[in-house]
Amino acid sequence: MKKNKLGMIIGFLLIVIFGVMLFLYQVRVTEVAVKTRFGKVVEEIKEPGVRFKLPWPIERVQTFDKRVQNFEDVLDETLTQDGRNLLLQVYLGWSVEEPATFRNRVKEGSISEAERNLLSIVRSAKMEQVGHHPFSDFINTDEKKLKFAQIEKEILDIVGPQALNTYGIKIHFLGIKRMNLPSNITQKVFDRMSAERQRLVALYTSEGVSESNKVVTAANRIRDEQIAGAEAEAKRIRGQADAAAAASYEVFNQEPDFAKFLLKLDAAEKALGNRSTLILDTRTPPFDVLLPQKPDASEKK
Repeated sequence: MKKNKLGMIIGFLLIVIFGVMLFLYQVRVTEVAVKTRFGKVVEEIKEPGVRFKLPWPIERVQTFDKRVQNFEDVLDETLTQDGRNLLLQVYLGWSVEEPATFRNRVKEGSISEAERNLLSIVRSAKMEQVGHHPFSDFINTDEKKLKFAQIEKEILDIVGPQALNTYGIKIHFLGIKRMNLPSNITQKVFDRMSAERQRLVALYTSEGVSESNKVVTAANRIRDEQIAGAEAEAKRIRGQADAAAAASYEVFNQEPDFAKFLLKLDAAEKALGNRSTLILDTRTPPFDVLLPQKPDASEKK
C-alpha cells in the first residue's frame, strides 16, 4: 500500500510538472519574447516574469536576448564632399527593442543575421554623410575644425530610425572607430601636413626673433641709462673731491712746512697703530719727525 501511495504521489507530481511546462513559461530579466498562436504574433513580452500560454502547437513563445550587443562594420573606402578618398570604420551598440518586428524581419531571430542587416544600413548612412563633409572635417591640423562628433550624430540619426522601424533594433550609441587614408594619397597628406608645420615653425621662429630683439633693445637701453647715471655720479663725486682737495691745498700753501709735519705724524700714527715693531733709520720719512727739529730762521731771529 505504501509503495502504491508513493507511486501515485510521484505520478501526480510529474503530471503537475508536465502541466506547468505546457501551460506556463518564464521570461528572464535579460530577455524579451513574443507569443504566437498558430504562427501569428499575439503578444510582445518586454518585462520579466512567469506567464500563461496554451500548449504547443497552439501557442509558442520565442525569446530574444535584449542585452546590448557590440557591432563593428568594415573599413570601407568612400569619397568626401571635395572628392577625396577616405577609409572609415564605425562601431555601435544595439539591442532588440521590438521583439515582434525583430522576429518577423530577421531570419531565425539570430544575432549574426541581425548584424548582417545592420551592416547594409550602416554602410549606406556612413557613405552618405561622409559625402556631405569636406576632407578637412576629418583630417586637419587645427583640432577645432574637426567634426567627428557631428558626423557620428548624423550617421546615428539615419541608422537609428531605420534599424528600429525595419528590424525592431534600438541603436544605443555609434562612433568612429578607425580612419585611414588610401596609400596613393597618404604621402600627399603627410607632405601637406609637413608644409603646414614648417610654416608654423617659421612663424614661431620669426615671432621669437622679434621678441628677442625687443628684449635686447630694452636691456641695452637700461644698461646705457645706468652707465650714464653712474658716470654722472662719478663726475659729481670727482668734482666734490677736487673742490675739497683744492681747499686743502690752499690751507697747506699757507703753512707748507707745518702741513708736511702733520702729514708725517698722521702717516707714522697709522704705521704704528697696531703695536708694530719697526727697525728703521730715523731719517726715513715719516719717522724723521722724531728727530729734534731745527728751528726756523724766523725763530732764530
